[in-house]
Amino acid sequence: MFVVLYFYITNESVNDMNLQNFSLLHPQDCDAKYSTLNKEAINDLSIDYICEAVTEDSYELNSIKQLLVKITHSEEVIKYRLDVFEDFLNFPQLRSDLTSLLLKLKDLREIERFQKDTESSSIWQLVNRLRELDGYVDCITQIKQTLEALPINSEGLKALRTNVQAIYADSGFPLLKADINETLEKARTLKSITLGVNLDNMLKPQTVGVISLNDKHFTDSGLLKRFMNFVDKKDELHHGNDVSGFTSFHVANPTSIGFGIGKAVNGAQQDLNQIQNSTLTGADPMSDALKRVVTDILKRTVNNIKAMLNKYTNISGYSFTELMPEIIFYIRFAELCDKIKEKGLPLCKAQVLCADDRNCSITEIYNLKLGIKVANGEQINVVTNDFEFDESKRIYILTGPNRGGKTTITQAVGLAFLLAQHGIYVPCGSMKFSPCDNIFTHFPADENDTVDLGRLGEESKRLSEIFSVATKNSLLLLNESLATTNVAEGLYIAKDVVKSMRYLGVRSIFNTHMHELARSVGEINSNVSGDSVVESMVTGVENGERSFKIFIAPPQGVSYAKDIAIKYGVTFDLIKNEIDSRN
Repeated sequence: MFVVLYFYITNESVNDMNLQNFSLLHPQDCDAKYSTLNKEAINDLSIDYICEAVTEDSYELNSIKQLLVKITHSEEVIKYRLDVFEDFLNFPQLRSDLTSLLLKLKDLREIERFQKDTESSSIWQLVNRLRELDGYVDCITQIKQTLEALPINSEGLKALRTNVQAIYADSGFPLLKADINETLEKARTLKSITLGVNLDNMLKPQTVGVISLNDKHFTDSGLLKRFMNFVDKKDELHHGNDVSGFTSFHVANPTSIGFGIGKAVNGAQQDLNQIQNSTLTGADPMSDALKRVVTDILKRTVNNIKAMLNKYTNISGYSFTELMPEIIFYIRFAELCDKIKEKGLPLCKAQVLCADDRNCSITEIYNLKLGIKVANGEQINVVTNDFEFDESKRIYILTGPNRGGKTTITQAVGLAFLLAQHGIYVPCGSMKFSPCDNIFTHFPADENDTVDLGRLGEESKRLSEIFSVATKNSLLLLNESLATTNVAEGLYIAKDVVKSMRYLGVRSIFNTHMHELARSVGEINSNVSGDSVVESMVTGVENGERSFKIFIAPPQGVSYAKDIAIKYGVTFDLIKNEIDSRN
């Protein structure tokens, strides 16, 4: 039976090597390059908030964050991801079946961790290896049935289906499953162990040894009665160590006959409070104490099977456990998108343009964080906007009133790029975009970070670091940068920063209260060469109310103030009329 099992495993391992290199995040043999968001971008784009919104599980949260902070501008990879995510979003049954699969994969991961972290006796190693194989067969079978039942369209999930079908067909899974069950059942025939314990002259346990392995549970109360009789002095101390008259249990493995106390395990006395049992892996203090003894008893039989299973598991590499973070990533974001769509907010699959074009056209964009709040039941009026990057405008100087939505739209654009490049549906009505190679942010620093250099010095240092690595394909998002108490100093540096962005050719939003910077866009475009044209954009106020709508126009600080003054009655004419009316 074990020889047949070895034949199946050997065939399977060849196919599984392809699955080992498989990913739902990029096509096979893809050489895409990745960049990692820096800590400032992770904070300014609220990555932790987003991850916590999609899952409460710490393992899932960490897995999703690790994937989300790595960004690629490979058009091939992004299109691949967009299609895979669309299948996850369109087929709730796929998500449901794979969620149950994750539970099996979690068990496999725990068994793998146990095998690496501890040494258990051979009999328990054998059982756990067989359980690994059994779980692996179940995973392959379940995902095969799911993918065959759904009209999936993505290259990634079709390739996964082809892989698991090949593994299933070439490995004779039905017979393999039967052999695993039979082997596990035989391995579990061990029901009890008869031990011999040597005592020192203080009657403390000194060594322990196995007398026999039994295929029945110990139910005879004769030994207990004999012990109680001895305690009650109704019997004499038994001479020697022959226990044949104490029990009728037979030895499960004939090679252990005559084993007796001669193979005792030293140091069997342990502080059991220091060791925790595991119902999943079978780890327990007795297993550790008897490890060498049981290994010797089953050495020839168990070691051969264990070597065979080791060969299999080393080749397979727990292929599906490697897919766990990717599956979780797609499932959780699809669930979030469902919640947002249920609230009537737009979501769309982005269309990828050539990265070198550096263009972007978005309709009805809103900040993902607002979508999350609405999905969680908060009553928020979400205002959408249209937004573009093209040859005539790639750098925006965005001005407007406090709490007018400048930061919200700046962050929204960054999140739209981040989500689209990970294949996730974007919070907008439509989006066509050239991917960026990285997203750099420059938001106000924590006051504690500016102690050594001062705020202006610290902000200048961070800007210098960004320009040292940014390329023309990068996206730069600046929020109230260089807004020091000395307006002249901040404006001087801000102009040079915008000139540098134009010269480099990046796409950028620079939201600021420095209206003079927005008024100088013509001067900057004229005096500095580059194909990223600088444009002035404003957030609007209508009838004294912040509309949160953006549009291309010169800075309108005075008109904002006039609207607010009229609304609240603080113009000179209104105040004068009020005074006069009282006289």
